[in-house]
Amino acid sequence: MDPLELLGHPVRLRIVHALRGGRALTTGELGERIADVSKATLYRHVELLADGGILEVAEERRVRGAVERRFRLRQERASITPEQLEQLTAEDHRRGFAAAMAALVAEFDAYLGRDGADPIADLVGYRQHGIWLTETELHTLIEGLRAAILPVLSNEATPTRTRYLLSPILFPAEDP
Repeated sequence: MDPLELLGHPVRLRIVHALRGGRALTTGELGERIADVSKATLYRHVELLADGGILEVAEERRVRGAVERRFRLRQERASITPEQLEQLTAEDHRRGFAAAMAALVAEFDAYLGRDGADPIADLVGYRQHGIWLTETELHTLIEGLRAAILPVLSNEATPTRTRYLLSPILFPAEDP
C-alpha cells in the first residue's frame, strides 16, 4: 500500500498524530490516547502502518510471556512528497481532505469527552476568515505561518507542555 493510501484513513491519521514529536508508544498506550477506537481496529491499523514502513519498531521487550513493541513514526515516510502531491487527482485530494477532516472531528470529539475539557481555558479555536490576497501576499502569509510553526514542531513532551493539534487549512474560496 502506498503512503498516500496509508495516510488517507482517519484512524491511521490519528495514530500518526499520536506518534509525532518523537514519541514511541505501545499499541496499549495508543489505545489510551485513541480510546474511541476498538483494540482490534487499532491493532489492524498499526500493523498496516508498520507493514507500509510508516511506523517502525523502536523497542521490543517481554511482558508476561508476550512481546511488547513500542512503535515510532518514520517521519520521512509519514508525509506526501512534492512529487507525489503533483500526481494527485481532484478525487485524491477530496478523499485526503475528507480523511483529514474525519480525523480532526474524532480528535476534537475525544478532547471534549475527556474529564476537565475546557475549551475556553484551553484557548480552543476554530474560526474561518475569508481574506483577499495577491499571489505575493499569499506566499508571504504561508512563509509567516511556516516561520511561526516550524520552531515548535520539534518540541518534545515535558510535564509542563500540553499537546495541541494545529490544522491549518487554506484554499481559494469562490468569489461572492
